[in-house]
Amino acid sequence: MYSNLVSVTESSGMDVKNLKEYLCWLYYQYLLITGIYVLEPWEQSIFNTVFFTMVAMVIYTSYVFVPIHVRLALEFFSGLCGGQEESTVALMN
Repeated sequence: MYSNLVSVTESSGMDVKNLKEYLCWLYYQYLLITGIYVLEPWEQSIFNTVFFTMVAMVIYTSYVFVPIHVRLALEFFSGLCGGQEESTVALMN
């Protein structure tokens, strides 16, 4: 029974090690693709701050405004295709 416990512990340790290596590899790819590996550390931190701030703003804006525009587009195209508007009388009944 103890050998099974040791093998489970070793395999989970390997998973964490592999995950860490994979994340390091992804960060290295990020450095190479963006070309910031040639910058000094303080320049890298400024670039990363600006870049991730812009990404966060795009994600937030998409989350807030895209559903509204999709709904308006669906209403517009359903009106063009002959869809009937909902009656306020039908909503009150």
